[in-house]
Amino acid sequence: MIDARRAEVVGRIGAALGPEAQLHLVGGALRDLLLGRSGGDWDLATALDPREVMARAKAAHLRSLPTGLQHGTVTILVEGEPYEVTSFRGDGPYLDGRRPIEVRLGVSLEEDLARRDFTINALALPVEALAERAWRTALVDPFGGQADLALGLIRAVGDPQVRFAEDGLRPLRACRFAAQLGFRVEDATEAAIPRRLEVARRVAVERVFVELGKLLVARAPSEGLELLARTGLLDLWLPELRPLVDCPQGLPHRWDVWRHTLALMAHLRPEPALRWAALFHDAGKPRKRTVDDGGRIRFLGHEAVSLEIAQTVLVRLKAPKALQGQVQALVRHHGTHPEPSWSDGACRRFLARLADDGLALADWSAFRRADQLARGGDPGPVEDEHTAILTRLEGLAAQRPPLAAAHLALDGRALMALAGRSGGPWLGALQRHLLDQVLEDPRRNEPAWLEGEARVWLAGAPE
Repeated sequence: MIDARRAEVVGRIGAALGPEAQLHLVGGALRDLLLGRSGGDWDLATALDPREVMARAKAAHLRSLPTGLQHGTVTILVEGEPYEVTSFRGDGPYLDGRRPIEVRLGVSLEEDLARRDFTINALALPVEALAERAWRTALVDPFGGQADLALGLIRAVGDPQVRFAEDGLRPLRACRFAAQLGFRVEDATEAAIPRRLEVARRVAVERVFVELGKLLVARAPSEGLELLARTGLLDLWLPELRPLVDCPQGLPHRWDVWRHTLALMAHLRPEPALRWAALFHDAGKPRKRTVDDGGRIRFLGHEAVSLEIAQTVLVRLKAPKALQGQVQALVRHHGTHPEPSWSDGACRRFLARLADDGLALADWSAFRRADQLARGGDPGPVEDEHTAILTRLEGLAAQRPPLAAAHLALDGRALMALAGRSGGPWLGALQRHLLDQVLEDPRRNEPAWLEGEARVWLAGAPE
């Protein structure tokens, strides 16, 4: 469905630049428009020189910024929203696997489209056709992108080996589009990926992280991850995950570790921390796999190894610290399964551990439920058991028990005054002891009881 406001804005930009600008909507927004999806940024292409674009925008009282003149790009701001306008261009040779050493302006629209990665992105639509709704008849499609959209195919423009030699990120983009659109990568295009791994190896990790993140929160992340595994890209950027493929688990799991991981993705909402944690949550299983005398497969202690792998990979990919912390918390606690036999105190201690890691009960719950469902068994008992656990934890959390030392009715200053000591390791130990007592029975969180318990503890503690 078309965004009428944006269509009106690009119409204004087209009117400001004039008919000789040959202004066209290009790129992902057009692809998504043709698929009936809501698109991201609306990028525009023009026959005008970028300085002429700026001059005409100024004459029409539109603000413009020279955001990439060397590549022919000007950004026009309308009501605070940016619209990139790039001159038709051709690319010179690529030497670094990322950027051409030069660009040629003043080329035809068809030549501009010929430099793009995939046919479904090598489409253009005159902006006036947006108002006329003449999308199909006015579409500029020299490489069959519209047909590939209908077929659900991701096909390189021209020779895929040439396209992938130009920019090493393009193979990963193919995997990402497969995940986002649910499309299949055309055979020759997929076959070219393993032959261009040396180019992909040179891609900056920051770019890789962004693409992987988009892949993981897509509607079908398993499609993209399977492509990574088939083409060698998994070994290039996520080699720690290769041992998961074909690593058997046995009951109660229906699938191997890799397929369980992919299934888990499908049961989680598309939130970055949840999906990244799903990718790593069982990464330590191959290292910890043992088979007992009865033939039972076990993975004791795999959570710690999974945590180590998650941290190693996310640091290597330069992931934001906040995301690293969220993923670590989910991986650390994913193997905790409160039992009906747990006391209320044990449940409150678990809630305290979640709080200490900054992990919301709702996120732990969503992850645990998805992990259980991804075993592949009958979902009915899984849902019933999980609902019972969550209901109990939510009930206890609703009572707002003290879950951290900061919630104790006696603060650190009061405890130091009581002990007649300055701060030190002893204070943290005492606070942990008092918190543990209060978690067992929240009614104890009142100054008189805490003072008495602190005196008993201090009497037996070393100076």
